[in-house]
Formats: sequence, structure tokens, C-alpha cells
Amino acid sequence: MKWFDPYGLRRLRERRMAKLDREATTADIEALIEFAKTRRGVEFYVEPETFVTTMTAVAVAHDGEWMRRRVGSPAVIHRVARKLGLPVYDVQLTGYPARMRAYNERRRKEEDGGPSEAPDADAPEFP
Repeated sequence: MKWFDPYGLRRLRERRMAKLDREATTADIEALIEFAKTRRGVEFYVEPETFVTTMTAVAVAHDGEWMRRRVGSPAVIHRVARKLGLPVYDVQLTGYPARMRAYNERRRKEEDGGPSEAPDADAPEFP
């Protein structure tokens, strides 16, 4: 019996696997594909395997929104990117795009309530 493996995860994954992480699944790849299909200007950045995690890819949209998922092997994300007509970069060579850092900063400010524009008139002043 042959296993259904539409993205070659089992065939193309690296033979060694990080000890503390799970393997990449079809759901991981499909999440990256869905992200890429529903956003503009998506680029993939391949991240190396570490002791803690298997190889991952980050999909970054034009506005900096991003998603990270396990891919198991660079060949898997290259195959997906080729089918979608999107570029793939090695994060160790190119680094992360500035728009991704800007997006993270915007999200952080939104979660913190953002900097207040004017001081509260009722707030006590401290020397």
C-alpha cells in the first residue's frame, strides 16, 4: 500500500529529525499554500533545522504579515513555491525582510494599546 504524500514530505525530508519537535505534515504545507493564495506579494524564507525544531519556512506577505510552518526539507517548499510561482530565499543568506519586523512592531503596539498621544489630564504627575 502506498501512502498518500502529495508534497513529498516523507520522501524529501531530511533523514535526521530534531529530537524535540514533530514532523512536518500535509496540514503544515497546506496552511502555507492557503496563506500564499489569500495574500499579495508572498515570499518564502527557509529556516534551518535546529536542535529544537525541524526545518521550517516562513511565508511573508507584502504588508509584513507572516506565518511559520514545518516543511521537513527545502525541496518541499521549493516544489510548493514553483507551483505557486513565488520566490524562495534562504534566511541565513538574506535575513528576514524589514516589512516583517515592521509588522511585528505594529502588532506589539496594537496589543499594548499603542503610545498615548496626549497625557491624561487627571493623571497625577510624579517628579
